[in-house]
Amino acid sequence: MTQHTGGQSGTALAESPADGPMVRIEDLHRSYGTGAAAVHALRGVSFEIPRGELVALKGRSGSGKTTLLNLVGGLDTPDRGSITVAGTELSGLGEDGLLELRRDRIGFIFQSFGLIPILTAAENVGVPLRLRKADPREREERVALLLSLVGLGDHARQRPGELSGGQQQRVAIAR
Repeated sequence: MTQHTGGQSGTALAESPADGPMVRIEDLHRSYGTGAAAVHALRGVSFEIPRGELVALKGRSGSGKTTLLNLVGGLDTPDRGSITVAGTELSGLGEDGLLELRRDRIGFIFQSFGLIPILTAAENVGVPLRLRKADPREREERVALLLSLVGLGDHARQRPGELSGGQQQRVAIAR
């Protein structure tokens, strides 16, 4: 088990069990507001996502898709229910544990890509590895592999402004 100390309690991420689901949601509820004006974004949602599965989340506007993703990513807290990601129950994590989860286990690709304009594609992809204090040689090899996987190995030294929108999105995916 990986242990982190400091900050709030509950910061240990469990080792990811190889045989369990990647995501398990049980009886998840999330509402915004109170009383008659309350919006019930999620009511009793339960499901599992097996490891290695590619899953698409779809639904009409206002159906709770973003709320669900924010909860699974540890950006928001449910009113009721449980969320387990890679063997770690999110309710048991303090802020440091949630930061570690987002840094080490969950990747977000926002519509705006969130690339740092002054960094090259390779440097943007390497940011999370720098935050993890990865060995520089390991980081360079990983960045090269990831850019190659998204078809941008030849664009490693270009900055976001020098890339098309689709290329910027692939840099965000590699990151």
